[in-house]
Amino acid sequence: MHGGKGGESLFSLAQSVRIRGAAGEPIPHTFKSLRRLEVEFRRSELSLVVAGPGTGKSLFALFLAMTANVPVLYFSADSSSATQVSRATAMITGEDSKTVKHALTEGDFSEYEAALGKRWWTRFNFSARPTQQELELHLLCYLEVYGCTPHLLVVDNITNVDTGAVGDAESFTFGLEGLCEYLDDMARATAAHVLGLHHVTGEHSDGLKPIPLSGVKGKVHRVPSLILTIHKEVDGMNSRILNVSPVKNREGFEDSSGGTFASFRLNRSNLRLEELDEELPDLLSA
Repeated sequence: MHGGKGGESLFSLAQSVRIRGAAGEPIPHTFKSLRRLEVEFRRSELSLVVAGPGTGKSLFALFLAMTANVPVLYFSADSSSATQVSRATAMITGEDSKTVKHALTEGDFSEYEAALGKRWWTRFNFSARPTQQELELHLLCYLEVYGCTPHLLVVDNITNVDTGAVGDAESFTFGLEGLCEYLDDMARATAAHVLGLHHVTGEHSDGLKPIPLSGVKGKVHRVPSLILTIHKEVDGMNSRILNVSPVKNREGFEDSSGGTFASFRLNRSNLRLEELDEELPDLLSA
């Protein structure tokens, strides 16, 4: 993905309009509350979704991928195929996720196959430690098969990518920053929106209070165009609310403290994220 900078041309503003292509085009999503905060997932840009373990960042990313209904390449290093298939099926069909997973494990999944077949241009890689070369190879395979690059590329989590960096905290941070630069180059070269999932620093790992920009692990603030942090509210009725804070946003509103957020109720049955102030339109089955 890294090309020589010396061979690039200089463009006027008028020429830049003509060569823009899909760059800046928003990925469709149903997060109306985030849109009100001027949050969009734009093609040719890199974003990070950051949260503590078990908060719901993988659910957030998968829900975006399923509701967008655009060409998707999803590197799921942090979740197994059984987990992702059952979650995605519940989101798409509205069926209870436990019922879906039972059907999957019992080998009686035929009633869901037609719904999954409609997402034929969503592809997953389940390598636990993919290398940058593997990311590129599968991206090129996607292009070869479908004749286009994915509009949305998810890396769950960026710390699972094998960058070859080992050793102390300084080399870890340097490796993460270099990986973000690589993913940003990938977004520009392919016109995909690249969404990376990432962890928080230790004091924010419980995910029970707003997470500021300074809570992003590894301090990889510089490269992404958009950084969202997620904290949760849990009540005694087995209900969970996910609060999504735009702590960095080059294209719109941001609050680096994490104190301004959009809130969504996690439907524990079908794993959909629902707006708190209105019913979620049934777009998944269309």
